[in-house]
Amino acid sequence: MKKLIRNVLLFFTIFLLIAAVFSSFSATNKKSKTVGLEALINQINSEQINQLVVVDNKIHVTLKNGQSEIVQKETTDSLSDLLNNFKVSPTKIAKIKISVKDNSGWNYWLSNVIPFVLPFLLIGVFLYFMMRGLQGANSKAMSFGQSIAKDFNPEEKNKTSFKDVAGAKEAKEELQEIVEFLKFPKKFHNLGARIPRGVLLLGAPGTGKTLLARSVAGEAQVPFFHMSGSEFVEMFVGVGASRVRSLFQKAKKSAPCILFIDEIDAVGRRRGAGLGGSHDEREQTLNQILVEMDGFEPTENIIVIAATNRPDVLDPALLRPGRFDRRVTIDLPDLKDREAILKVHSRHKPLAKEVNLKIVAERTSGFSGADLANILNEAAILAARSDRHEIINPDLFEAIEKVMIGPERKSRVITNQEKKITAYHEAGHALVAHFSPSVDPVHKISIISRGAAGGYTLKVPSEDHHMHTKSEFISEIAVLLGGHLVEKVIFGEVTTGATSDLRRATALARSLVTDYGMSDHLGPRTYGEKEEMIFLGREIHEQRNYSEKIAEKIDEEIFNFIQQAKDKANLIITDHREALEKIVAVLLKQETIEKTEFESIVGPKPTK
Repeated sequence: MKKLIRNVLLFFTIFLLIAAVFSSFSATNKKSKTVGLEALINQINSEQINQLVVVDNKIHVTLKNGQSEIVQKETTDSLSDLLNNFKVSPTKIAKIKISVKDNSGWNYWLSNVIPFVLPFLLIGVFLYFMMRGLQGANSKAMSFGQSIAKDFNPEEKNKTSFKDVAGAKEAKEELQEIVEFLKFPKKFHNLGARIPRGVLLLGAPGTGKTLLARSVAGEAQVPFFHMSGSEFVEMFVGVGASRVRSLFQKAKKSAPCILFIDEIDAVGRRRGAGLGGSHDEREQTLNQILVEMDGFEPTENIIVIAATNRPDVLDPALLRPGRFDRRVTIDLPDLKDREAILKVHSRHKPLAKEVNLKIVAERTSGFSGADLANILNEAAILAARSDRHEIINPDLFEAIEKVMIGPERKSRVITNQEKKITAYHEAGHALVAHFSPSVDPVHKISIISRGAAGGYTLKVPSEDHHMHTKSEFISEIAVLLGGHLVEKVIFGEVTTGATSDLRRATALARSLVTDYGMSDHLGPRTYGEKEEMIFLGREIHEQRNYSEKIAEKIDEEIFNFIQQAKDKANLIITDHREALEKIVAVLLKQETIEKTEFESIVGPKPTK
């Protein structure tokens, strides 16, 4: 459409230019006055004419006073015949300069040739641009099924290497082997080793899967083609499969090389899993990928790296050896890795001398690499907003809370009663958490609204945990119920502020029964099959593999777990009522309590 508009505008521009040329010539002709033959004869007889110039069938008259006139004569009659017919005296004619000129040059072309040639010329130019646009459309149609993969330039100055990726030590070791396979293939072929066909990067969003793939491209110094899984699928059936063929043909010409397919779950989902019918385009694309990776044609020295955060939905044929031989799992970074990631992302950010990134790493348990990068970016924005030239600790701590919970809503107007309820609610969470030895230490309590929360209690683990016990889960449920129970004890009724806490507590209690097998009455087994099935756009997350009688027992066990946690929280609140009132008094006065001040009120945290 844009090309068509451009061609039409160009056509009219040429037309206007030609019209301007015509108008310039016509403007010069309009300077001369057109008169009849009788006026010419009278002027000759009265000796007013200085010169006559005959051009074709026109007589250009120049008067003695300097004026110019044009007289139109018949084409068949000459000037002498015209004067004889009007019986003009030869003595009068002898006093006039008479000359005859051929119609040549611009006048000839403008008057004779261009009026006939110009329409054909304009039509030809218009048809040329139209055909050119159609040829472009045809070429696009022919290239519709071609690969649109973007290639990486190994000579790029700002390329990413393994040095730019902090943490993920095991993942980097696996990928380093891939780099060595490509650089020194004979070293492995001599021992009969076969180069892996594919490497699947698995991990939660933001853990650095794409960054690792880019670092492989920077380290390998071989052609690197990258493409998203969604770029294969189009509205026309067969286009995705055609693009897969084109991509692998392009890779074979550049072998040894690496193909990177990001978010492969867009085309690699399990075939035939949809209740509402299959997706022909996606399934044909997947079939072509399976054939290209391990079909009849060998694909030596071509390694496919794919990334996804949903390995559970991938087709089993895609995961078998010979296609994706290796699976590299990238976990959330631990304490040391978080500190290393923070150092990488703070290279170009001026940090104050008192900033200790280890403390920031301790406060960001469970954060991914992308979250940590976002924290440093938000801290830099806060420093710039305050017109500072360095990032200080309060900027980093504020950024952590902003990423975890949301920005402060200081403009939110609440009544004194709501503020008091919020203070008791958060004090209840903090009190139960502090006197539960297995719960993480409380670092901050605030009744300033953030995001959707009216207040918050921030707990930070002293070390990373990978396994949890039943008693730890019960204590965590007790902390979630702490705010709800304090509201009931102090005010005699509860508010809607505990809705999120109750939902999380119920979900955690259900997981204890159905997922972790921690129920004494139902035994060590799981309940419900967690499989994704899509029907009419709706995801069904769980299928029952138990009877209604067992379902009743599951509900009873969930109630029992919540009741145990409730009894524990009630006991703590009753035993430390005085400390509860002190916490509330400080919160109502200054709205925020840090860890040191909190422990000065309630004492040191009990050990396990």
